[in-house]
Amino acid sequence: MAALALLAGADALAAEPIAKRAEACFACHGAGGHSQTALTPSIAAQPAFFTVAQLFLFRDNRRGKTPTPMYEIAKGMSNEDLRAYADYFAKLAPPPVPAPAPDAARFARGRAVAQQHHCASCHNPDFTGREQMPRLANQREDYLLKSMRDYKSGARVGYSRGMEETLVPLADADLADVAHFLAHFPAPQKPR
Repeated sequence: MAALALLAGADALAAEPIAKRAEACFACHGAGGHSQTALTPSIAAQPAFFTVAQLFLFRDNRRGKTPTPMYEIAKGMSNEDLRAYADYFAKLAPPPVPAPAPDAARFARGRAVAQQHHCASCHNPDFTGREQMPRLANQREDYLLKSMRDYKSGARVGYSRGMEETLVPLADADLADVAHFLAHFPAPQKPR
């Protein structure tokens, strides 16, 4: 009987409109998908393909060696759920450029490193992302830095070794400057 009650509850939740179901995501990822939580990414205006892939990786516990809170959330999602959430988040307004203004020297150093290592060739010249490449513009600086460190160390894997190979030669100070640059990049403020 308890299992039937749980299944009925899951079916009722799945019947809710996606905007209603997504409200739970905003508890961690911030109102409108603009994170105010340390080390938690903003999910608004991410490319739908990227979000589907990330939710799939969480659902199948492929984002790390131990299950994460996102695994617990995503493990019961259907493929249709993954697509619905991804499409919904892709249409949300992107996060704004954070205040205060960036440190001019760090911003310039970060821009130079990003240009030298061709970050814009995958993530778009305005860093809004495309296909499986995430939006980096105006993402949380702490989250960007953690992600780059994780790719560099191999703790986080990508679709290929491209991120790891790009980041391995960079010093930690370079990663910090790139994160600062991307977090403050003046990207378009309309969803794609």
